[in-house]
Amino acid sequence: MSETVKGPASYFPSIEATYGRPVAEWKDLIRSSPLTKHMELVSWLKAEHGIGHGHANALVAHTLAEDNGR
Repeated sequence: MSETVKGPASYFPSIEATYGRPVAEWKDLIRSSPLTKHMELVSWLKAEHGIGHGHANALVAHTLAEDNGR
C-alpha cells in the first residue's frame, strides 16, 4: 500500500495537469529567478505565469525547503 502524499507535494499532479508543465520545470524557473523571498516568488509566479495562489505557494514552499535541505 502506498503512502498518501502530504504537504506541498500533494498539489503536484494538479499543477502539472492545470498548467501543462512538469513540476521539475517550475522548480527550475523558481531557482533561476533573481527573487529569493517566498512571497516575492509566489507573486511572480502568479503575475508572470498565471498560476493560482495555492499552486504557486506549494511550488515555492517545496522548492525552498528542498534547497534548504529540509
